[in-house]
Amino acid sequence: MVNIEKKKPSLLMALLPVMFLTALISINVFIFKDDSLSGSNQIVLILSAAVAGIVAFSHGYKWDHLLNGIVKSIGSAMSAILILLLIGALAGTWLLSGIVPSMIYYGLQILNPTIFLLAACVVSAIVSLATGSSWSTVATLGVALLGIGRTLGLPDGLIGGAIISGAYFGDKMSPLSDTTNLAPAMAGTDIFTHIRYMALTTIPSISITLVIFLIMGFTRSQDGIINDVEPVLSAIKGTFNITPWLFAVPVLVITLIVRKTPALPALLIGTLAGALFALIFQPHIIYEVSEMENKFHVASYIAIMKSMYTEISVTTDNEMVNSLLTTGGMRGMLNTVWLIICAMIFGGIMESSGLLQRITESVIKLAHNTGSLIASTAGTCIFFNITASDQYLSIVVPGRMFAETYKDRGLAPENLSRTLEDSGTVTSVLVPWNTCGATQATVLGVSTLTFLPYCFFNIISPLMTIIFAYFNIRIRKLKDSKNK
Repeated sequence: MVNIEKKKPSLLMALLPVMFLTALISINVFIFKDDSLSGSNQIVLILSAAVAGIVAFSHGYKWDHLLNGIVKSIGSAMSAILILLLIGALAGTWLLSGIVPSMIYYGLQILNPTIFLLAACVVSAIVSLATGSSWSTVATLGVALLGIGRTLGLPDGLIGGAIISGAYFGDKMSPLSDTTNLAPAMAGTDIFTHIRYMALTTIPSISITLVIFLIMGFTRSQDGIINDVEPVLSAIKGTFNITPWLFAVPVLVITLIVRKTPALPALLIGTLAGALFALIFQPHIIYEVSEMENKFHVASYIAIMKSMYTEISVTTDNEMVNSLLTTGGMRGMLNTVWLIICAMIFGGIMESSGLLQRITESVIKLAHNTGSLIASTAGTCIFFNITASDQYLSIVVPGRMFAETYKDRGLAPENLSRTLEDSGTVTSVLVPWNTCGATQATVLGVSTLTFLPYCFFNIISPLMTIIFAYFNIRIRKLKDSKNK
């Protein structure tokens, strides 16, 4: 059997699958628009993986090696996939039990259109900071805030941008967050040094974001804004048994996450608690969803199962409210699971064939000073979010790549860890086929390209870290780090 020697690809050959992906994705967005995630983008990712495979074969890589890379890549996303499925089930039982309708009901009485965007961002930031999880924040509080914002007549993209901006600020700054622990581990510093140093760029970024949302709240046209929410409140109150006791379930989930309970058990407990509260507080909704008129024990089983695995809806006498009271269960998440798997196939071949490494080597050569080095790091993190389709890879791989370069240039490791978070963590949600972007779009029911222009914090963060670098603002040297 003849062994074919592996050849190092040229930069053009390494970029060929990426250019193919970019071109076809652009065509998809132009032709299919918001429906591009329903299957066409998945096919493009598979075709792009095939192009990457052809390049790999031509450079001596064998199928078994590439297949192992694909399996490893998909395996790294399994946790995200399982969380996504559980979020679908949780959304179903929280609708069935009246938890989400209660959040909307009480939220409408507190918030008004002028301050809603600011408040949504701040509240999302606080909850995400406490839990360390942007995903849990968006899947629970975010869904309710979206319902409130829609009821007030605000655009979906604007609401989604406020929620995601706050959620990713909290996730980024929380010591409970996995990415906040991962970044300093890759760079070679400790988590609290990392958080303190990251605050230098993160606080200005979120401050600018809040000012933007405040100005938008005061200057937006009042066309379409609903100031009289009484019909909506009446429709919700007339359909569900609204009570503050229902907030015990989200409080329980938040408490579990704060106490470092892993996401999967915490979400499962939240799902089952939602089912229990549906039996206690909403027996009439149980009958409606199950389409039965008696045998409560059978109706309960049917309604709870349906809420977890498929689409359910609750009908009121208000059409606007009806559009809020629907959820897809686990089945509603399958399209996103399909997208994630296809994205990880592409990322797996690109990484295992060395194509990503070849591209990033060229990037490092362009970094001649501190500003260009940090800008190159940020660009590489964003590049991995686009090509590898995984938030963790956008932190781990650039972290490994640039660690020695930062050290050789006398830069403290917290410069690297901060850049990884400022660019890798926050931009993952802006890529439609990334695990984060696909998940948040599915959970909120708002396409990534719709909320992307309004995720001001996520857009400003990488720019802020690059500005700090080029203007040499608080760039810590190794000797400063040792003497601090």
